[in-house]
Amino acid sequence: MERIEPGYTGGTVSNPTYEQVSTGTTGHAEAAQIFFDPKVISYRTILEIFFTIHDPTSLNRQGADVGTQYRSAIFYNSPEQKVTAEQLIDELEKEVIWDKPIVTSVEPLKVFYKAETYHKDYYKKHPKEPYCQAVIAPKIAKLQQHFIDKIKTPL
Repeated sequence: MERIEPGYTGGTVSNPTYEQVSTGTTGHAEAAQIFFDPKVISYRTILEIFFTIHDPTSLNRQGADVGTQYRSAIFYNSPEQKVTAEQLIDELEKEVIWDKPIVTSVEPLKVFYKAETYHKDYYKKHPKEPYCQAVIAPKIAKLQQHFIDKIKTPL
């Protein structure tokens, strides 16, 4: 079953809340845990999508959101995933796509804490919200432009 869960990982606080993570003091990053069938979509393709829809060169920042909780990070589940992520980063660096170096960290996934229910399907529930229009909609546009053949459900 393919699905995505919003949540938090990479920090030191057990069962963190959004309010705790948003202070930047827990060490956690806001993250999405992706459950996928590698026969349908490869891990590498998921990483290619990740690098297409966000800025991997901004340290501890994504758009107007600033802090370690917004760091660009890949949390891997296996040594193979780690190698794939590191190889892709090396390839992208050699292509010089961005003016600045990639700062995306590659970290082992230790514990993933699901976010509060109101975070799930946030864009679908609130498409007219200013944050959705300014931040999420452009990412969806990039996804549709570059990976339309990978989209299972219309966004």
